[in-house]
Amino acid sequence: MPVRNGLPDIIERTVMVQGFMPIMFDRYAGDNKTQLPPEAKLYYLPDGKTLCLPASNVQSFLSAKNTTSIARLVGGKTYSSIADAFLSYVMVSPMLLPLTRNGEPIVFTGFKDGRDEAAGITVDRRVARLPKGIPNPKERPTVDLPWEVTFSLKIIKNDVIDETLLQEAIRRGGLAIGFGTFRGVYGKFTIARWE
Repeated sequence: MPVRNGLPDIIERTVMVQGFMPIMFDRYAGDNKTQLPPEAKLYYLPDGKTLCLPASNVQSFLSAKNTTSIARLVGGKTYSSIADAFLSYVMVSPMLLPLTRNGEPIVFTGFKDGRDEAAGITVDRRVARLPKGIPNPKERPTVDLPWEVTFSLKIIKNDVIDETLLQEAIRRGGLAIGFGTFRGVYGKFTIARWE
């Protein structure tokens, strides 16, 4: 691995993805007993009203081993080492990625009858089934199309993954998996910009 002045070589890219399915959120309350209202399941910038996607969601999309991640799409039997490499050598920033619609921030204004008309957010109500068929009623906010997210990627040059593999993984993962929660159904996207 090339090193310059004690620092590794880093490739920097700006990536924009555009959703082609609505994106669903289900922010974790910190324990399994606390039930959050739908508006508290969204992620916000520090202003408490502008929607965002945590960079950790993108990292999970790249490298999770306990849930579906894109490493399985590109790694086959070696997905574990690819997931580790995505986690180790790929940095996503900023920590909170603004969610935009046609380039403008999506701002939550409040639910009325399960809908924020101005922001284009609907409360999705359904019953998920836990193991052994146990019903688990869920209320999760879903952001309408169009939506997009722009972020910075830094790739530390290494012997396991390269930019081509990362770009192909994100492209394939956007089609098959997506961001947010209930991935694979919601949050699917295409790469709109990679520069």
